[in-house]
Amino acid sequence: MAIRSIHMALLGIGFIVAGGLLCSPLARSETPQDAHAAVAASSDYPRATEARLAGDERQTRFILELDRKIEPRTFALADPYRVVVDLPQVNFQLPPTSGQSGRGLVKAFRFGLVMPGGSRIVMDLTRPAMIDKAYVLDAANGQPPKLVVELSGTDRASFLRALTGDSRAELRPATAPDSPKAASDDKRPVVVVDPGHGGIDNGTVAATGETEKAIVLDFANALRDRLEKSGKYRVVMTRSDDTFVQLADRVKIARNESAALFVSIHADALPRNEGDAQGATIYTLSNTASDAEAARLAEAENRADVIAGIDLTEEPTDVADILIDLAQRETKMFSNNFARLLMGEMKGVVRLHKGPLKSAGFKVLKAPDVPSVLVELGYVSNKDDLHHLLADDWRAKAVKSVSQAIDAFFARRMVSAHSAN
Repeated sequence: MAIRSIHMALLGIGFIVAGGLLCSPLARSETPQDAHAAVAASSDYPRATEARLAGDERQTRFILELDRKIEPRTFALADPYRVVVDLPQVNFQLPPTSGQSGRGLVKAFRFGLVMPGGSRIVMDLTRPAMIDKAYVLDAANGQPPKLVVELSGTDRASFLRALTGDSRAELRPATAPDSPKAASDDKRPVVVVDPGHGGIDNGTVAATGETEKAIVLDFANALRDRLEKSGKYRVVMTRSDDTFVQLADRVKIARNESAALFVSIHADALPRNEGDAQGATIYTLSNTASDAEAARLAEAENRADVIAGIDLTEEPTDVADILIDLAQRETKMFSNNFARLLMGEMKGVVRLHKGPLKSAGFKVLKAPDVPSVLVELGYVSNKDDLHHLLADDWRAKAVKSVSQAIDAFFARRMVSAHSAN
C-alpha cells in the first residue's frame, strides 16, 4: 500500500506532526507499562490534603498542605500567563472543586499526574506575575508541612525577561508499549486506542463531578479487552491509567508502531448557557472545520498541552510538506471510510448526534500515514447521555459497535489489497 511505502521516509523527517520534537526518549527497555507497574507497586506517595490561596492582586500566596516534605520545581509560562509547580508523584486528596475559583493573581489552578512518578500544579494567572519564592515548611505546632508559592504582580516585559532564566522540568515522552522484537514478530494489524485527557487534564467535567478522563478510560479499556479477545489485532493504548500524555506523544506512539488505525475516545460538553445537545459524533481531520461546533471542539481539545503547562512557543514548523500531503491523501480516504463504517455500526445501538460525521483540525489526528478518527461518545453536559456513559450495559453495546466497525474496516482493506495483487 502507498501508506506503508511512504511510512519509512516520513519517519526519517523526525515525527514532525502534531506538536513538534520532544525531549530525550526513554530507554527502549523501559516501557510505559513498566513505568506504570512500578508506580502501582508503591502506594507510599506524599498526600496533599488541602490547597488554598491568600492575598490580593499585588501579592498572592498558594499553599498546599502535605503529610511530608517534598522538593518543588517552579517556572512560569506566557500566552497565557501560567505558573507551573512540578513535584514528585503526589496523592492529591483534595475536594473536587479545589482550584475552580481563584484569588488575587491566580484565576484558577489544576493538579494531577503528568507522568509516572511526577505530578504538576498549574496556576492560571489573571496577569503577569513573578515567582518570588517557592519552599516547603516543616511540620510545626501541630500543623502539617506546607508547600508555599509566593507570587507578586509585574508587567509583561519583566515577566518575559524572567522566563529566560527558568530552569524547566521537562516531561518524558511516551514510547510504544511493546519491545521492537515483539512488534516485528507480530504481523497482526496494530490498532491504537487513545483515551483522551488524563492526569492533570480532566477534560470536561459533568455537573455531578464525573470527569471525561475517567469515562473515556473505562470505555477504552473495555474496547481494548474486546479487541484483544478476538485475537485479530495487536492493541496499543496511549494511556492505561490516569496519566497525562502529550498530544505529540499520542501521535508518536501510533507512528512508532506503524499503526493501521488510531481511534481517539472523548466525551464532549457544551458550555453553560449554550443550550443542550446529545449523541455521539465521529470526527476526521480537516484543515477547515465542518461547522462552528466542530471548530469549537477542536480548539478545546488542542489546548490539552497548554492545560498541562507545556511550553508550546518553540515548536518547530512542519517540514517536507509535499511528502506529508502525499501520504495524507490516502490516509484521509481511509479515515473517512472508517468513520462512515463506524457511523453505520453505531446507528441504532447508541444515540447519534444530529450531524454525526464532522471534521476539524484535531492535532491528535495528524499522523500523516495512520488512518485516524476521534469519537465523541456523547455529552456529559446532557443528563441522558451522562447516564448512558456511566452505564455498563450501554458501554458494552457501544464497544461492540466500535469493534464491529474495526472488523469491517480491516476486512475491506484485505479485500482491496488482494484485488490490487
